[in-house]
Amino acid sequence: MASVITASEPSWIAPFTGLSPRCFGKLVTVLRREGADAVRKGRPWSLPLEDRALLVAAYWRTNLTMRQIALLFGVSKSAADRIIDHLGPMLALQPRKRFAKDTVLIVDGTLVPAHDHTTAARSENCRSSTSHQVVIDADTRLVIVVGRPLTGNRDDSRAADESGAEAAVGTAVTIADGYYPGAGLVLPHRRQEGLVLPHPRQDGEEPPDPKQARDTSGKRAPARFVHVFARMRTWKILRDCRLNADGVHHAMLGIALMHNLGLAG
Repeated sequence: MASVITASEPSWIAPFTGLSPRCFGKLVTVLRREGADAVRKGRPWSLPLEDRALLVAAYWRTNLTMRQIALLFGVSKSAADRIIDHLGPMLALQPRKRFAKDTVLIVDGTLVPAHDHTTAARSENCRSSTSHQVVIDADTRLVIVVGRPLTGNRDDSRAADESGAEAAVGTAVTIADGYYPGAGLVLPHRRQEGLVLPHPRQDGEEPPDPKQARDTSGKRAPARFVHVFARMRTWKILRDCRLNADGVHHAMLGIALMHNLGLAG
């Protein structure tokens, strides 16, 4: 069965990975470092490592069925399934362990619709979803940590701790929205009910209110997270995941790695 898509033709790489051929080469280097191309017992892989990496990325990017993605790469359905199970965990983003003193992080939760009811639950959008705590660098917008998936009905303040995201950032300054009370994070200032702020004087401007400035920055910061995850959602598997068990977690980590490679160039 002849393949339709191959990494040997650079024009296929960007549409299915969101990466330039140069960044895709870095991705393949990561896989080689993880031992993905090591000689193993049994039947050898029917595709070279570059094509296998492209197959996994294309599956996450398009969310096609296994039969459809196998047909595009000229392999059997079972072979495509084995390739995804083998390479998916190797593409996992490794969390950063050290942070500069002036590093500012942003944490927020996001829901991924999933079919596996052992790891998903009905959430606020009335769909069976998994909840993921994602931490990004506020300056570079690189993904730093992706916590373990939890059921979609889990409260964000609890999920930050239970997913491991809170422990991964350590003592770094981390901004969150108002859904993380008591989590030890930097939250936007909440105006007291019934409090009316005075109007500026007509004869000149008043000095800026530090609480109001803090409130503005707190509201603006999560928007950076929204932009990051909007970019990550171009991988359609995060809109309706059919993978079971740890498949959705591996997809989140792999997509985070490719997002970072794309930003870093």
